[in-house]
Amino acid sequence: MKLLRGLYDWVLHWANTPYGPLALFILAFAEASFFPIPPDALLIALALGVRNKAFKFALNCTIASVTGALFGYAIGYFLWWSAPNQFSPIAEFFFRNIPSFNHQVFFDVKKLYDDWNFWVIFTAGFTPIPYKVFTVTGGAFAINLGMFVVASFVSRSARFFLVSYLIWKFGEHIKLFIDKYFNWLAIAFTALLIGGFAAIKYVL
Repeated sequence: MKLLRGLYDWVLHWANTPYGPLALFILAFAEASFFPIPPDALLIALALGVRNKAFKFALNCTIASVTGALFGYAIGYFLWWSAPNQFSPIAEFFFRNIPSFNHQVFFDVKKLYDDWNFWVIFTAGFTPIPYKVFTVTGGAFAINLGMFVVASFVSRSARFFLVSYLIWKFGEHIKLFIDKYFNWLAIAFTALLIGGFAAIKYVL
């Protein structure tokens, strides 16, 4: 936990430097494939500092995150297997070092892809579920790349532009609300959205 807190503080300090937007891009890229700290905290700090650039920061974050998702997909697609059904050293490195990512989770995600397809990536991209687990696994199981890109873009842009809109609209007053409740609201919204589509499919 101390390591994660140290990383979190290190991420936030970039908001007070001229390199904040570049750091946001690199962070959003890395978080989509291997880095443990999500970019939202730095996005909020930058947007609070220059509110009229909030949506520019959100676009920066979205492009970087989708690009990073493709990098994660490439890791899974090209580097995950050393032989059929045999994990490579890179895969084992991920299992050892990415929090909450292990062999069981990997195969559980495969089942989720089989059952939900588009909605798996959307949910991982919009909610606090570790996105990198799903981008790498998507490549390892060679899920449809077009669907992967669309779901990543829709979910990541929805998340980052929503955060930026709230900061642009309400400023400092909304920051504590986002810190405390945003993840739970994102989960609830996604559950309702998926449930609604499932209900429509069932009725039809």
